Amino acid sequence: MTLPSWEDKKLGTMKRAALWLVTVVGEGNVFTKGELRAAFPETSQIDRRMRDLRDHGWRISTNREDIDLEPHQQRFVSQGEPVWEPGKGRSKSAAAITATQRREIFARDGHICRSCGISAGQMYPGTYEAAQLDIARRSVRGPGGAADVQLVTECNRCRVGGRELTADLTAVLDAVRRLGPMERKLLAGWVEKDRREFSELEQTWAGYRTLPEESRAQVRKQLGLEEGL
Repeated sequence: MTLPSWEDKKLGTMKRAALWLVTVVGEGNVFTKGELRAAFPETSQIDRRMRDLRDHGWRISTNREDIDLEPHQQRFVSQGEPVWEPGKGRSKSAAAITATQRREIFARDGHICRSCGISAGQMYPGTYEAAQLDIARRSVRGPGGAADVQLVTECNRCRVGGRELTADLTAVLDAVRRLGPMERKLLAGWVEKDRREFSELEQTWAGYRTLPEESRAQVRKQLGLEEGL
């Protein structure tokens, strides 16, 4: 059976990416992010469309799964569902979240936004805007590269800002494994309490980072880093 051309722009980007892998890269071979973007210069999120293929059984490894790869390389391991065929490659419709699920998720997450920690009705710092909480669908990439959609409590701001983001569980697990004993103990305490206390020094640094340059200069002078303004 003759395959459609990966250059046919009447096909969706994910389908074209799949055809590019099959006809240009070939199973078992390595390609770079630069080669992928050069093949699809008109698509700003081609990396994301390529990752979507994993939801359809395609195996595409990065240097997290294949130690022989460089950070800018990926390997096309094996083909999954032929997404370019009629009726294939369709996104599964998300099931509606029930009122019971909503209550359970709010309770599980402590009735706070899991991204920024704000609670419902609390004012965002420096504004008169009150936070509203809702349930968001968060894409989480786990070991093996497959993405799984999980439910999480988020405020209205974080839901909008993180709509296209994918959380990377594998990267977090790898980072935990690299921690020394003292760092691991400290992190375990934060995780157990589900909270981190910031020191006055850290809060002062965070405040400094919000200042425009003219105001930063005054802080540097206070620290003896500048003779004058």
